[in-house]
Amino acid sequence: MSAAGKCFRLDGAEIPFRDGQGVLEAALDAGRYIPHLCFEPGLPPHDSCRLCTVMVGGRAAAACSLPAAEGLDVVSDSPELGDARRQLLQLLFSEGNHICPGCERSGDCKLQASAYAAGMQDNHFPQLFPVRERDASHPDVLLDRDRCILCELCVRGSRLLDGKDVFAIARRGIASQLVVNSPSGLLGDSALAVTDHAVRLCPVGALLPKRPAALVPLGKRSYAQESIATVELRRHAARKPGQP
Repeated sequence: MSAAGKCFRLDGAEIPFRDGQGVLEAALDAGRYIPHLCFEPGLPPHDSCRLCTVMVGGRAAAACSLPAAEGLDVVSDSPELGDARRQLLQLLFSEGNHICPGCERSGDCKLQASAYAAGMQDNHFPQLFPVRERDASHPDVLLDRDRCILCELCVRGSRLLDGKDVFAIARRGIASQLVVNSPSGLLGDSALAVTDHAVRLCPVGALLPKRPAALVPLGKRSYAQESIATVELRRHAARKPGQP
């Protein structure tokens, strides 16, 4: 129970919250995992992946941007929501080139781990196989746009945490892609550093540190050892107040 005694219900459990918190962040604080890809504590919610969709009063809402309030009765764990999340993940896999056995982030990829947790067995939808420009011009970071899921974590992280404004999303619909703020449009001519939050926050292999990419062998990476719920809840609990 919070100091003020404010709680809402999540799948029948009482979840305390602070004023200004969203349902997703309050649930994580309470040790309850709601699947998500585009949310990061300390950054404004984005509502882009919709993986955190929950039901409130029979209506769907994104838990990341849904304000926590007394009297809310939130459902996150249901067969219907499980099916919807699995379909969203299938769409993400079909829209990009996510070939897990050949990706350096395999075992450390939130998209892959979320798919395992959702029981996803195949893409279901036709594979689009987009061909987007890769950028290897930076000495320390590879940009692979074919793996980008347009979560904008790097955009928000670079602007709000790194103070650099390196990334943006350009164009619309299927043509949308990540662009780089530099005179040439190349990552190597930008202010990005491999230590930036923007790199760390990428949930897939779109922004990949070059040299340490495969230091941890397959089978020993974070999500290969434990479920994404276990890993993410432990990471969240280890954060210091105000730390992204």
